[in-house]
Amino acid sequence: MRFVLALLAVFGIAASGLALREHYRTDTSPCSINEKWDCGIVNHSPYALMAGVPVATIGIAGYLLMGILALKRWYGILLPVALAGLAFSLYLAHVEAHLLGVWCVYCVASLAVISIFSLLVLGTVLFRRLRTA
Repeated sequence: MRFVLALLAVFGIAASGLALREHYRTDTSPCSINEKWDCGIVNHSPYALMAGVPVATIGIAGYLLMGILALKRWYGILLPVALAGLAFSLYLAHVEAHLLGVWCVYCVASLAVISIFSLLVLGTVLFRRLRTA
């Protein structure tokens, strides 16, 4: 399980890295699909920064931490970290859907990764607790 989680963390780092590239891009975004799907609009919005730090950078750091915790099999620590990441990603999805009205392909990919990651960690923690009980 730790290698599956580490691989998911790598996918999350890739999605966050692409979003970070969009944050600093000055030309037209390659994922500007239509008026509802435009990574450039999302990653240049005021919501793309937290305390002056790009949200995508926070995502990269979070996925890196989760990958390390997964490889060390520290699932008890990993679960609250993953759930916090999921909550943050759901908040960002709310911003995209209800405040900006525009979606970012990379952000949706990251939401999918953290959702699957969180479910797998939760399942692993529950399975380990049931097995030892």
